[in-house]
Formats: sequence, C-alpha cells, structure tokens
Amino acid sequence: MNRTELTAAIHAKNSFLCVGLDSDISKIPPHLFSFTDPVYEFNRQIIDATKDFCVAYKINTAFYESCGTQGWESLEKTLHYIPKDIFTIADAKRGDIGNTAQQYAKTFFETYPFDAVTLSPYMGEDSIRPFLEYKEKWAILLGLTSNAGAKDFEFLQTQSGGKVYEEVIAKCASWGTPDNMMFVIGATRAEMLTDIRHIIPNHYLLVPGVGAQGGSLEKTFEYGANGEVGLLVNSSRDIIFADAGKRFNKEARSKAHQLQKEMAGLMSKKQALSY
Repeated sequence: MNRTELTAAIHAKNSFLCVGLDSDISKIPPHLFSFTDPVYEFNRQIIDATKDFCVAYKINTAFYESCGTQGWESLEKTLHYIPKDIFTIADAKRGDIGNTAQQYAKTFFETYPFDAVTLSPYMGEDSIRPFLEYKEKWAILLGLTSNAGAKDFEFLQTQSGGKVYEEVIAKCASWGTPDNMMFVIGATRAEMLTDIRHIIPNHYLLVPGVGAQGGSLEKTFEYGANGEVGLLVNSSRDIIFADAGKRFNKEARSKAHQLQKEMAGLMSKKQALSY
C-alpha cells in the first residue's frame, strides 16, 4: 500500500487506528481452544470485529515465533485474512548486516507479504537499505521508544548538543523518503513530538503506548499530526483483551469504535480550525 492509498484510507474512515495483534496464547479466551488453531480463530474474530474502525493491523511476530511452526502458520493465515485495503505491519524489529537484512526483507515483503516491517537502525544504513529497495513497501524505524530503558541510550547528549534519538531520526530520514519510511515514536513521549516534527515534518509516525501504557490520544494528535494526519496510533491490549470470555470480540469492537470516534472528532476539529 502506497502513501496516497494509506492517507485516503485514513480520511475515508476518519480513523488513524492501528490494531495490534499481540495475540498471547496464554491470554486468549478458553473457549477458543476447541478450535484447531485457537490463535488464528482469535485473530479472525478480532479482525471481523474491528476492521470497520481501523486502517492498519500490526502483528507482533514474537507472539507467533514463540509457538514454533504452529505460530508461523497462525501468522500467515492471519495476514492473508486481513482485508487487502488495510495496511499490514510486521512488528519484528529486525536489524542486521546487509546480506542478512536482504533475507529479512524477503521474509516480510515476499514470503509473508506485509506492507511494512519495524526495524532497529542501530547497525546503520546498510542494515536498512534492502528494505527500501522494495516498491510500495515501508521500513518503520525505531525513533523514540516509550519503554523505561529508553533513557539508557536514546536521551544521551551528543557532541552537537542534541539527543541521540534526534540524531538517529535525522540520519535515518536521509536514507529514504516519506513515501517508504516511517518512525516509531512512543505516545508516552507525546510532548516531544513537536520537536520531532521539526526534524521529520512529512513522515508517517507509528505511535504505540496509547491505552494500556498510559499515552494520551489527544496529546499525540495535537503534537504529532501533520497536514494529512501522518499518524498510525496503535492499540493492542486495550482492544484485543478487553474481555477474557465469549464477549471478547464484541468488547473489542466497542473499544475500537470508541477510539475511532475520538479520532474522527480530533480530525474534524483540526479541519475546522484550518479554515
């Protein structure tokens, strides 16, 4: 999916919601274990319940890899079940030398045909370049994360007077374009989005941390939205594990719809102010 199509989907649905399929097998409702593939059945029902309100799904590969070959089968079936007009993200956080990166790019863009994959840019441009060679595919680079350990490296002062995360974002942005590169920016750092937008005004941002991690949707939009919104706000646990019983899909739909309505309100308000 290219940038024009993604932006059009956001405005058509009045939503910039990304639903995270962090489908932990230990947390899915017990009645689903009567199915041959309970994780896939869980995902299938979550997708059916939420697809009207979101523009993207993010599959966190860790929850599938940990289940071995069965997990990869669940992942593949889930990916192919997602409607073709919805953006798909492999949350894999890969990052390795060039020839290995080529194989990771093939994995997530060919073998499993995702639209985008999350990457760690620590090893530099040659670890990212293979992903950027694919037409209408996206590299989503870790920019500023919301975990407590972010302070260990990301906020260190550089010789130029900035922070490490600012240097990383600026450098990485020079490798690609706003048409094939996004950045992960944690919602719990929403107040820093203004400065980040000065560095990358036109790139899409994938924003986790709204909901269970305490991030504010309103502040994320206020500080991070650009002229075409330019945001994918991810919610995982708050939606998919909203209920632990047989109403899990209905409660997931309710949660997704509520977020979509909030997003529509923010978009409408921003549009009104622009006139």
